[in-house]
Amino acid sequence: MNFYQLVYWINILFEIYRYMIIIYILMSWIPNVRASSIGELLGKFVEPYLTPFRRIIPPIGGMLDVSPIVALIALIFVQQGLITVLRFLFF
Repeated sequence: MNFYQLVYWINILFEIYRYMIIIYILMSWIPNVRASSIGELLGKFVEPYLTPFRRIIPPIGGMLDVSPIVALIALIFVQQGLITVLRFLFF
């Protein structure tokens, strides 16, 4: 596998995970959707990543949780950092 194929698959995996987080966040706006089987499955994948951000960043006004936004931004930085490290390893 060459560098460009590896970067392609890394980008695909990170994009899928970002969409999973966004869908999980949107599910919180609809009553009882997180309790469904899909909501529980997404929660198993997304909550371990979101939990540390929720511990650090409290909800604004007790209601507005901005930690998923920070988590998504951090995920983008991790993705770009991983690609940069791989670029140094391959070239």
